[in-house]
Amino acid sequence: MTEHPEEPVAVEAHDGLLRIVINRRDRKGSLDVVGVRRMVEILEAASTDDALRVILLTSSGADFCSGSDWVTSNTIDQKPRPGSVQRRTPLQAHRLIALLLEVQLPVVCAVRGWAAGLGCQLALAADFTIATEDSRFWFPFVKRGFTPDSGASWLVPRLVGVARAKELLLLGRPVTGHDAAAWGMIYRSVSASELDGAVDALIAELRASATVAVGLTKRCLQGALDGSVADAMADESLALELSSRTADFREGLLAFKEHRDARFEGR
Repeated sequence: MTEHPEEPVAVEAHDGLLRIVINRRDRKGSLDVVGVRRMVEILEAASTDDALRVILLTSSGADFCSGSDWVTSNTIDQKPRPGSVQRRTPLQAHRLIALLLEVQLPVVCAVRGWAAGLGCQLALAADFTIATEDSRFWFPFVKRGFTPDSGASWLVPRLVGVARAKELLLLGRPVTGHDAAAWGMIYRSVSASELDGAVDALIAELRASATVAVGLTKRCLQGALDGSVADAMADESLALELSSRTADFREGLLAFKEHRDARFEGR
């Protein structure tokens, strides 16, 4: 990947893969307002890009993302008006997490080092997060005297249960990549030397999948977290109607008939 030291977030699209790289090594991968806005723009564009089949979220430094860059954000001379956080957050960090959950493409996240605060929520909002066993996931909010944001209070208990969510959010205890995988916070943990290979293998599998069906299934899963079984089945009916009209559906049936692996094209 070409280095872009001046860009807080680098992006590259090739052969169906959209690679989003947090590019702030000197700030431990922390994201300022410019970086968050850039990621929102990238994901909004990806949501309607029919050439894409999978998204990879990673970083260029030793740490994945150490959260929001509060140092940079608080160097402005003029103090913001009361309510500034309440007005800005839904359009910035909250919008970023919502897009990761909503985009009808599989999102793979590769984590080295620290994934703290917003960085932790990015990893949890991805569909498949693979981390090194010695990486650290941390919700530092109460340790700094404020409350969680970016969907942490929604994501964490759904992934690990209420008891462990309280340990992570109220006590602010870090968890290793190994334990995060064991707890069900993330998809998988591997050794540092295995990370790139594991991520590449998963991307290859997803890039060869039936993209429309994958995206619609992701949408159904997301909706089912808050709806009734009747709502879930209604969503499934719509998804089935749409997916059964795709070329990949026809290829899947033909491959089954011919006793071979399907060759999906994401259409």
